[in-house]
Amino acid sequence: MLVLALVAVPLLVLEPAGLPRLRALQKELDEAHADNDGLRRDIARLRVEVRELKDDPAAIERIARQQLGMIRKSEVVFQFGR
Repeated sequence: MLVLALVAVPLLVLEPAGLPRLRALQKELDEAHADNDGLRRDIARLRVEVRELKDDPAAIERIARQQLGMIRKSEVVFQFGR
């Protein structure tokens, strides 16, 4: 029985469904954890942005100017050719 165990265990560990598969799964798990951490950071940043948009009129104006190119009615835009 001991001889059988000494022969069978290394074969089972080293076959493709054994230790190499375990290492591949561990690497995939580590990548998933890293992706989750990045997504958590993105969620935190977006929550801050939402809070600013709800509470701060200056933030709304900043986004309207930067992302939408909006201006106030009282402003004049000068465009210079290159």
